[in-house]
Amino acid sequence: MITITTLASSSKGNCYHITDGKTPLLLEAGIKFKDIQRMLNFQTSNIAGCLVTHEHGDHTKGLKDVLKAGIDCYMSSGTAGAVNIQHHRIKPVKSKERFQIGTWSIMPFDVNHDVVEPVGFLLVNQTRDKLLFATDTYYIKYKFPGLTHIMIECNYSMDILDANILSGQVPSVMKKRLLKSHFSLENLKDFFKANDLTKVQEIWLLHLSDNNSDEALFKEEIEKLTGKLVYVP
Repeated sequence: MITITTLASSSKGNCYHITDGKTPLLLEAGIKFKDIQRMLNFQTSNIAGCLVTHEHGDHTKGLKDVLKAGIDCYMSSGTAGAVNIQHHRIKPVKSKERFQIGTWSIMPFDVNHDVVEPVGFLLVNQTRDKLLFATDTYYIKYKFPGLTHIMIECNYSMDILDANILSGQVPSVMKKRLLKSHFSLENLKDFFKANDLTKVQEIWLLHLSDNNSDEALFKEEIEKLTGKLVYVP
């Protein structure tokens, strides 16, 4: 069984806590560590590691303090170089090379974002629960059989973005960046159609845009498409 707790999920900061009941992990370190501690009722001494997808501040803001707290942080070599922090607890990982943290077997995989070497993570525990964590990517080329939990970005909708550009609420230059850096509702639907969701227990839609998303609409659309329990933190 996997338990997911969202501590932050937006362009202001991203951080999640997951556990299989044996090995707790952080996904991202995009908020201050003191806030992480507070939201976890100061039960942070047993956190076995932190997975970081890329170097942007809303994913690494609290990284220095997470490292100081004695938590190993796993990221690609490109991300490690981009954050420019020298620390013995930074553990470089490679795409498609599996590594172990406690009861989790973890496979990083390459994604598409406007940074040096972004990755997503596929996590499998000892009871064969499979969790996919992918954020800040406009496309995922891989298929993932047997998933039980999905935590994935659903940043914007093309229809909402186009309407906001037309009304002048969003600069037109933003569209080009979003198309090549973040997962749209439309692309996410294609991803779900391409994957076998038979065993999926729950889907978490992450990192919604402040301006170009609609929480209720996204939840409804993905529930209708997948027939699964959908959370929007």
